[in-house]
Amino acid sequence: MDKLVTMDGEQLMSEPLPPIRFVAERLLPQGLSILAGAPKIGKSWLALWLCLQVANGEAVWGFPTARATVLYLCLEDSFTRIQTRLCRIADDAPKNLHFATVAASLGEGLERQIEKFLSLHPDTSLIVIDTLQRIRKQAPDANPYAGDYRDIVLLKKLADRYNIAVILIHHLRKMSDEDPVNMISGTTGISGGADATYVLKRDSRSADTAILYCTGRDIEYRELRLEFDRNTYVWNLLSDNRDAAPEPSDPTISFLADFIRARGSFTGTATALAEEMERSGGEKLLPNVLMKKIIRNQVELSRNGIVFSAKRTHDRRELTLARVDNDGNDGKSDMASVPNLPSQLSQPSQA
Repeated sequence: MDKLVTMDGEQLMSEPLPPIRFVAERLLPQGLSILAGAPKIGKSWLALWLCLQVANGEAVWGFPTARATVLYLCLEDSFTRIQTRLCRIADDAPKNLHFATVAASLGEGLERQIEKFLSLHPDTSLIVIDTLQRIRKQAPDANPYAGDYRDIVLLKKLADRYNIAVILIHHLRKMSDEDPVNMISGTTGISGGADATYVLKRDSRSADTAILYCTGRDIEYRELRLEFDRNTYVWNLLSDNRDAAPEPSDPTISFLADFIRARGSFTGTATALAEEMERSGGEKLLPNVLMKKIIRNQVELSRNGIVFSAKRTHDRRELTLARVDNDGNDGKSDMASVPNLPSQLSQPSQA
Protein backbone atom coordinates (compact mmCIF):
# COMPACT_ATOMS: atom_id res chain seq x y z
CA MET A 1 0.00 0.00 0.00
CA ASP A 2 1.63 3.23 -1.15
CA LYS A 3 -1.10 5.65 -0.02
CA LEU A 4 -2.11 6.79 3.47
CA VAL A 5 -5.64 5.89 4.52
CA THR A 6 -7.11 9.09 5.98
CA MET A 7 -10.34 10.63 7.23
CA ASP A 8 -10.98 14.34 6.99
CA GLY A 9 -11.97 16.30 10.08
CA GLU A 10 -15.60 16.73 9.05
CA GLN A 11 -16.03 13.01 8.44
CA LEU A 12 -14.25 12.07 11.66
CA MET A 13 -16.54 14.36 13.69
CA SER A 14 -19.71 12.85 12.22
CA GLU A 15 -18.91 9.24 11.30
CA PRO A 16 -20.52 6.53 13.52
CA LEU A 17 -17.33 4.57 14.26
CA PRO A 18 -17.39 1.49 16.52
CA PRO A 19 -17.13 2.54 20.20
CA ILE A 20 -14.48 1.13 22.50
CA ARG A 21 -15.52 -2.31 23.74
CA PHE A 22 -15.10 -3.15 27.40
CA VAL A 23 -14.68 -6.61 28.90
CA ALA A 24 -15.41 -5.02 32.28
CA GLU A 25 -17.06 -1.63 32.03
CA ARG A 26 -14.82 1.34 32.85
CA LEU A 27 -12.07 -1.06 33.96
CA LEU A 28 -10.84 -3.40 31.21
CA PRO A 29 -11.08 -2.15 27.60
CA GLN A 30 -10.31 -3.86 24.33
CA GLY A 31 -6.68 -3.81 23.28
CA LEU A 32 -3.44 -4.97 24.86
CA SER A 33 -3.06 -4.71 28.64
CA ILE A 34 -0.25 -5.56 31.06
CA LEU A 35 -0.95 -7.08 34.48
CA ALA A 36 2.30 -6.85 36.42
CA GLY A 37 3.32 -7.81 39.92
CA ALA A 38 6.14 -9.31 41.92
CA PRO A 39 6.70 -13.09 41.62
CA LYS A 40 4.33 -15.28 43.68
CA ILE A 41 2.21 -12.28 44.67
CA GLY A 42 -1.11 -13.68 43.43
CA LYS A 43 -1.29 -12.48 39.81
CA SER A 44 -2.29 -15.88 38.50
CA TRP A 45 -5.07 -16.24 41.08
CA LEU A 46 -6.37 -12.82 40.03
CA ALA A 47 -6.15 -13.71 36.33
CA LEU A 48 -7.98 -17.02 36.82
CA TRP A 49 -10.79 -15.36 38.80
CA LEU A 50 -11.09 -12.63 36.15
CA CYS A 51 -11.38 -15.27 33.42
CA LEU A 52 -14.10 -17.07 35.38
CA GLN A 53 -16.08 -13.87 35.94
CA VAL A 54 -16.03 -12.93 32.25
CA ALA A 55 -16.84 -16.45 31.06
CA ASN A 56 -19.84 -16.48 33.42
CA GLY A 57 -20.83 -12.88 32.64
CA GLU A 58 -20.49 -11.90 36.29
CA ALA A 59 -19.29 -8.53 37.57
CA VAL A 60 -15.65 -7.85 38.39
CA TRP A 61 -15.71 -5.91 41.70
CA GLY A 62 -18.99 -4.28 40.65
CA PHE A 63 -17.87 -3.54 37.09
CA PRO A 64 -20.36 -5.31 34.77
CA THR A 65 -19.23 -7.81 32.13
CA ALA A 66 -20.93 -9.58 29.23
CA ARG A 67 -20.71 -13.37 29.07
CA ALA A 68 -18.19 -14.44 26.42
CA THR A 69 -15.62 -17.08 25.55
CA VAL A 70 -12.26 -16.70 27.32
CA LEU A 71 -8.86 -18.23 26.55
CA TYR A 72 -6.26 -18.55 29.30
CA LEU A 73 -2.74 -19.47 28.18
CA CYS A 74 -1.23 -20.55 31.50
CA LEU A 75 2.20 -21.39 30.15
CA GLU A 76 3.95 -21.82 33.50
CA ASP A 77 1.46 -24.39 34.79
CA SER A 78 0.22 -27.91 34.13
CA PHE A 79 -3.40 -28.95 33.69
CA THR A 80 -3.16 -30.65 37.08
CA ARG A 81 -2.21 -27.37 38.77
CA ILE A 82 -4.96 -25.50 36.93
CA GLN A 83 -7.49 -28.12 37.98
CA THR A 84 -6.39 -27.74 41.61
CA ARG A 85 -6.75 -23.95 41.42
CA LEU A 86 -10.17 -24.18 39.77
CA CYS A 87 -11.40 -26.50 42.51
CA ARG A 88 -10.26 -24.00 45.14
CA ILE A 89 -11.67 -20.91 43.48
CA ALA A 90 -15.02 -22.18 42.14
CA ASP A 91 -17.56 -24.99 42.44
CA ASP A 92 -17.62 -25.48 38.67
CA ALA A 93 -16.29 -23.91 35.49
CA PRO A 94 -18.14 -23.08 32.24
CA LYS A 95 -17.44 -24.71 28.87
CA ASN A 96 -16.65 -21.32 27.31
CA LEU A 97 -13.50 -20.98 29.46
CA HIS A 98 -10.56 -22.60 27.66
CA PHE A 99 -7.05 -23.37 28.91
CA ALA A 100 -3.76 -24.15 27.20
CA THR A 101 -0.39 -24.91 28.79
CA VAL A 102 1.73 -24.91 25.62
CA ALA A 103 1.83 -22.32 22.81
CA ALA A 104 4.19 -21.10 20.12
CA SER A 105 6.34 -18.00 20.54
CA LEU A 106 5.60 -14.54 19.19
CA GLY A 107 6.48 -14.32 15.52
CA GLU A 108 6.84 -18.10 15.35
CA GLY A 109 3.23 -19.23 15.21
CA LEU A 110 1.46 -17.81 18.29
CA GLU A 111 -0.50 -15.25 16.29
CA ARG A 112 -1.79 -17.96 13.91
CA GLN A 113 -2.74 -20.18 16.86
CA ILE A 114 -4.76 -17.36 18.42
CA GLU A 115 -6.43 -16.47 15.11
CA LYS A 116 -7.41 -20.12 14.63
CA PHE A 117 -8.94 -20.17 18.11
CA LEU A 118 -10.85 -16.96 17.35
CA SER A 119 -12.20 -18.43 14.11
CA LEU A 120 -13.56 -21.39 16.09
CA HIS A 121 -14.82 -19.18 18.93
CA PRO A 122 -15.90 -15.84 17.39
CA ASP A 123 -17.59 -14.73 20.63
CA THR A 124 -14.23 -14.54 22.42
CA SER A 125 -13.70 -11.28 24.31
CA LEU A 126 -10.67 -12.00 26.51
CA ILE A 127 -7.33 -13.77 26.17
CA VAL A 128 -4.90 -13.95 29.09
CA ILE A 129 -1.27 -14.92 28.48
CA ASP A 130 0.69 -16.00 31.55
CA THR A 131 3.47 -14.92 31.17
CA LEU A 132 4.93 -12.51 28.62
CA GLN A 133 8.39 -14.03 28.99
CA ARG A 134 7.10 -17.49 28.02
CA ILE A 135 6.06 -16.35 24.53
CA ARG A 136 9.13 -14.27 23.68
CA LYS A 137 12.04 -15.44 21.57
CA GLN A 138 15.08 -16.37 23.60
CA ALA A 139 17.62 -14.64 21.35
CA PRO A 140 18.80 -11.32 22.87
CA ASP A 141 17.83 -8.15 21.02
CA ALA A 142 20.47 -5.58 20.16
CA ASN A 143 18.01 -2.82 21.03
CA PRO A 144 16.03 -3.85 24.16
CA TYR A 145 13.46 -1.03 23.79
CA ALA A 146 12.80 -1.89 20.15
CA GLY A 147 12.44 -5.58 21.06
CA ASP A 148 10.00 -4.88 23.89
CA TYR A 149 7.92 -2.51 21.80
CA ARG A 150 7.88 -4.85 18.79
CA ASP A 151 6.59 -7.79 20.85
CA ILE A 152 3.88 -5.70 22.50
CA VAL A 153 2.73 -4.22 19.19
CA LEU A 154 2.43 -7.68 17.59
CA LEU A 155 -0.21 -8.64 20.16
CA LYS A 156 -1.79 -5.20 20.22
CA LYS A 157 -2.44 -5.40 16.48
CA LEU A 158 -4.10 -8.77 16.99
CA ALA A 159 -6.29 -7.44 19.80
CA ASP A 160 -7.27 -4.39 17.75
CA ARG A 161 -8.01 -6.45 14.63
CA TYR A 162 -10.52 -8.63 16.48
CA ASN A 163 -11.76 -6.06 19.02
CA ILE A 164 -10.80 -8.22 21.98
CA ALA A 165 -8.84 -7.69 25.18
CA VAL A 166 -5.47 -9.40 25.57
CA ILE A 167 -3.85 -9.36 29.01
CA LEU A 168 -0.14 -10.13 29.33
CA ILE A 169 0.98 -11.15 32.80
CA HIS A 170 4.43 -9.80 33.59
CA HIS A 171 6.80 -9.15 36.49
CA LEU A 172 8.02 -6.07 38.36
CA ARG A 173 11.64 -5.16 38.86
CA LYS A 174 12.90 -5.24 42.46
CA MET A 175 13.70 -1.53 42.60
CA SER A 176 10.79 0.52 43.98
CA ASP A 177 9.44 3.68 42.35
CA GLU A 178 6.86 6.35 43.19
CA ASP A 179 5.11 5.53 39.92
CA PRO A 180 4.19 1.81 39.96
CA VAL A 181 4.19 1.68 36.15
CA ASN A 182 7.93 2.43 36.20
CA MET A 183 8.46 -0.77 38.17
CA ILE A 184 7.38 -2.99 35.26
CA SER A 185 10.29 -5.22 34.26
CA GLY A 186 11.94 -4.35 30.96
CA THR A 187 12.08 -1.07 29.09
CA THR A 188 9.33 1.52 28.75
CA GLY A 189 8.56 -0.09 25.39
CA ILE A 190 6.36 -2.56 27.29
CA SER A 191 4.17 -0.08 29.16
CA GLY A 192 4.35 2.46 26.34
CA GLY A 193 3.07 0.02 23.73
CA ALA A 194 0.18 -1.25 25.88
CA ASP A 195 -3.29 0.28 25.94
CA ALA A 196 -3.63 -0.23 29.68
CA THR A 197 -1.46 -1.32 32.60
CA TYR A 198 -2.45 -2.86 35.92
CA VAL A 199 0.18 -3.11 38.64
CA LEU A 200 -0.59 -5.32 41.64
CA LYS A 201 1.53 -4.27 44.62
CA ARG A 202 1.17 -5.84 48.06
CA ASP A 203 1.54 -3.66 51.13
CA SER A 204 4.29 -6.06 52.17
CA ARG A 205 5.41 -9.52 51.08
CA SER A 206 3.51 -11.18 53.96
CA ALA A 207 0.43 -8.94 53.77
CA ASP A 208 -2.88 -10.08 52.33
CA THR A 209 -3.73 -6.56 51.19
CA ALA A 210 -2.55 -4.88 48.01
CA ILE A 211 -3.34 -2.03 45.63
CA LEU A 212 -4.12 -2.58 41.98
CA TYR A 213 -2.98 0.53 40.10
CA CYS A 214 -5.02 0.90 36.89
CA THR A 215 -4.10 3.28 34.10
CA GLY A 216 -4.75 3.37 30.36
CA ARG A 217 -5.74 5.31 27.28
CA ASP A 218 -9.43 4.47 27.56
CA ILE A 219 -9.92 4.25 31.34
CA GLU A 220 -9.66 6.67 34.21
CA TYR A 221 -6.74 6.21 36.58
CA ARG A 222 -7.89 4.38 39.67
CA GLU A 223 -6.47 2.57 42.65
CA LEU A 224 -8.32 -0.50 43.87
CA ARG A 225 -7.45 -1.69 47.36
CA LEU A 226 -7.77 -5.47 47.44
CA GLU A 227 -7.51 -8.22 50.04
CA PHE A 228 -6.61 -11.81 49.27
CA ASP A 229 -8.96 -14.30 50.94
CA ARG A 230 -6.87 -17.36 51.80
CA ASN A 231 -10.01 -19.49 52.13
CA THR A 232 -11.51 -18.71 48.71
CA TYR A 233 -8.28 -17.68 46.93
CA VAL A 234 -10.05 -14.60 45.56
CA TRP A 235 -8.92 -10.97 45.62
CA ASN A 236 -11.83 -9.04 47.16
CA LEU A 237 -12.35 -5.31 46.73
CA LEU A 238 -11.96 -3.23 49.89
CA SER A 239 -12.14 0.25 48.39
CA ASP A 240 -11.95 2.24 45.15
CA ASN A 241 -10.44 5.72 45.06
CA ARG A 242 -13.05 6.65 42.43
CA ASP A 243 -16.81 6.47 42.56
CA ALA A 244 -17.63 3.32 40.61
CA ALA A 245 -21.13 4.55 39.79
CA PRO A 246 -21.69 5.22 36.07
CA GLU A 247 -21.97 8.79 34.90
CA PRO A 248 -25.55 10.11 34.63
CA SER A 249 -27.14 9.95 31.20
CA ASP A 250 -27.13 13.05 29.01
CA PRO A 251 -30.70 14.48 29.12
CA THR A 252 -30.52 15.14 25.38
CA ILE A 253 -29.78 11.47 24.68
CA SER A 254 -32.61 10.34 26.98
CA PHE A 255 -35.01 12.69 25.18
CA LEU A 256 -33.72 11.54 21.77
CA ALA A 257 -34.22 7.86 22.69
CA ASP A 258 -37.82 8.55 23.75
CA PHE A 259 -38.36 10.61 20.60
CA ILE A 260 -37.15 7.81 18.30
CA ARG A 261 -39.01 5.09 20.21
CA ALA A 262 -42.26 7.05 19.82
CA ARG A 263 -41.60 7.88 16.17
CA GLY A 264 -40.06 4.56 15.13
CA SER A 265 -37.28 6.02 13.00
CA PHE A 266 -35.81 9.20 11.58
CA THR A 267 -33.79 9.83 8.42
CA GLY A 268 -32.55 13.28 7.52
CA THR A 269 -30.00 15.91 8.39
CA ALA A 270 -28.89 16.88 11.87
CA THR A 271 -30.56 20.27 11.29
CA ALA A 272 -33.92 18.62 10.58
CA LEU A 273 -33.57 16.32 13.60
CA ALA A 274 -32.73 19.23 15.93
CA GLU A 275 -35.78 21.16 14.68
CA GLU A 276 -38.14 18.21 15.10
CA MET A 277 -36.85 17.48 18.59
CA GLU A 278 -37.36 21.12 19.56
CA ARG A 279 -40.92 21.08 18.21
CA SER A 280 -41.56 17.98 20.31
CA GLY A 281 -40.52 19.75 23.50
CA GLY A 282 -36.77 19.26 23.50
CA GLU A 283 -34.16 21.92 24.07
CA LYS A 284 -32.89 24.05 21.22
CA LEU A 285 -29.62 22.65 19.93
CA LEU A 286 -27.23 23.58 17.16
CA PRO A 287 -27.01 20.72 14.61
CA ASN A 288 -23.27 20.18 15.17
CA VAL A 289 -23.78 20.02 18.96
CA LEU A 290 -26.54 17.42 18.55
CA MET A 291 -24.37 15.40 16.18
CA LYS A 292 -21.45 15.35 18.62
CA LYS A 293 -23.75 14.21 21.42
CA ILE A 294 -25.02 11.36 19.25
CA ILE A 295 -21.51 10.30 18.24
CA ARG A 296 -20.27 10.32 21.85
CA ASN A 297 -23.27 8.41 23.17
CA GLN A 298 -23.76 5.62 20.64
CA VAL A 299 -23.45 2.96 23.35
CA GLU A 300 -26.11 4.69 25.48
CA LEU A 301 -28.44 4.87 22.47
CA SER A 302 -27.83 1.18 21.79
CA ARG A 303 -28.76 0.34 25.37
CA ASN A 304 -31.99 2.22 24.80
CA GLY A 305 -32.76 0.16 21.70
CA ILE A 306 -31.76 2.81 19.16
CA VAL A 307 -29.35 2.15 16.26
CA PHE A 308 -27.53 4.97 14.50
CA SER A 309 -25.92 5.23 11.07
CA ALA A 310 -24.83 8.04 8.78
CA LYS A 311 -23.97 8.48 5.11
CA ARG A 312 -23.10 11.29 2.76
CA THR A 313 -25.28 11.94 -0.29
CA HIS A 314 -24.21 14.16 -3.17
CA ASP A 315 -25.22 17.33 -1.31
CA ARG A 316 -25.58 16.57 2.40
CA ARG A 317 -24.73 14.26 5.29
CA GLU A 318 -27.74 12.19 6.24
CA LEU A 319 -28.21 10.31 9.48
CA THR A 320 -30.63 7.56 10.41
CA LEU A 321 -31.84 6.57 13.86
CA ALA A 322 -34.24 3.68 14.30
CA ARG A 323 -35.88 1.73 17.07
CA VAL A 324 -34.94 -1.93 17.24
CA ASP A 325 -36.27 -4.79 19.31
CA ASN A 326 -34.02 -5.57 22.27
CA ASP A 327 -32.22 -8.91 21.98
CA GLY A 328 -32.39 -9.51 25.69
CA ASN A 329 -29.24 -7.63 26.52
CA ASP A 330 -29.78 -5.57 29.64
CA GLY A 331 -26.94 -3.20 28.92
CA LYS A 332 -24.50 -4.94 31.21
CA SER A 333 -21.62 -4.17 28.91
CA ASP A 334 -20.64 -2.14 25.90
CA MET A 335 -19.32 -5.41 24.48
CA ALA A 336 -22.82 -6.64 23.70
CA SER A 337 -23.55 -3.79 21.32
CA VAL A 338 -20.50 -4.22 19.11
CA PRO A 339 -19.88 -7.20 16.79
CA ASN A 340 -16.69 -9.17 17.28
CA LEU A 341 -15.29 -8.24 13.87
CA PRO A 342 -12.23 -6.29 12.77
CA SER A 343 -13.04 -2.57 12.99
CA GLN A 344 -12.67 -0.55 9.82
CA LEU A 345 -13.04 3.11 9.02
CA SER A 346 -16.12 3.87 6.97
CA GLN A 347 -15.17 4.91 3.46
CA PRO A 348 -11.83 6.58 4.26
CA SER A 349 -10.03 8.48 1.58
CA GLN A 350 -6.59 7.61 0.28
CA ALA A 351 -3.96 10.28 0.12
